[in-house]
Amino acid sequence: MNVPLGATRPRHGQMLLLALLFFTPLLAAFIIYYGSLWRPAHRVNHGVLIDPASSLPLIALPQVSPEPAEGRDAFAAANVLSGKWSLVYVGRGDCDADCRGTLYFMRQTHLGLANLIPRVQRVFLVTAGCCDRDFLAREQPNLITLDADGAAGAALLAPFPLDRRATTIFVVDPRGNLMMRYDAREDPKGLRTDLKRLLLLSHIG
Repeated sequence: MNVPLGATRPRHGQMLLLALLFFTPLLAAFIIYYGSLWRPAHRVNHGVLIDPASSLPLIALPQVSPEPAEGRDAFAAANVLSGKWSLVYVGRGDCDADCRGTLYFMRQTHLGLANLIPRVQRVFLVTAGCCDRDFLAREQPNLITLDADGAAGAALLAPFPLDRRATTIFVVDPRGNLMMRYDAREDPKGLRTDLKRLLLLSHIG
């Protein structure tokens, strides 16, 4: 039995309407996300991205040792902030309460990375008052401490934002790019979560 041609038209119209209702929101979301500068307010990372990332200059600085040979510190390689992911703190070497608390936070975050620990290093860029060597030896083993007090140090420190440095941990990627900052007063799990995500997604460092 043949169905009259006109009888199929309403069904075709209904199918087209259903398809439009289903696909229109998806198409709109795609256009908004990829075709405009608007982005959802929600973000995955806990830290604050530095956009654009700043490429740090290659500068050799004295590396502070708890027991420097003959009273002098050897110079670290100019590319000390390359090759690994770096957690960096910028502050005075006599290290007040904020400094000590942030360095502790940084050390505990590093330890929490478990099997990823070898891919990350901790770096302290000292701006002045270098240094409380007893504290560093006792509380911060394996911390790379660089004396950045001087013209060469100022050039390296220039890309680091000045605001809230006392409680800020900076993240530098293995190519030497300053790319994220994190407030040490926030949830300690946040920085560790961000780092683990970066390390698992990254094939460098």
